[in-house]
Amino acid sequence: MNRFSLLLIFLLCQVASAVSALWMLVAILVGSDRAWRLAISYDQLANTATGGSEDETISSRANRARLEGRRWGCVLCKLLDKFEKDHCPKSAGV
Repeated sequence: MNRFSLLLIFLLCQVASAVSALWMLVAILVGSDRAWRLAISYDQLANTATGGSEDETISSRANRARLEGRRWGCVLCKLLDKFEKDHCPKSAGV
């Protein structure tokens, strides 16, 4: 794919990101479950941006890293446990 096409896709992604952020805010304010689905999609985007799979959340990736004994996975899962007990193992099923 040439650079011009990628630049056009980048610009369209910026518009999609802004629209998604606004929809997420509206969904939070009205109590829609769409907010949670959008949060998961942002999580998957961040995971992809940091070298992970586009179909996996950071928590799920951290759980695999923790099971492999990788320090970053252990630290992140321990931090997330403060918000939700066993968050990383639970996220592996998402």
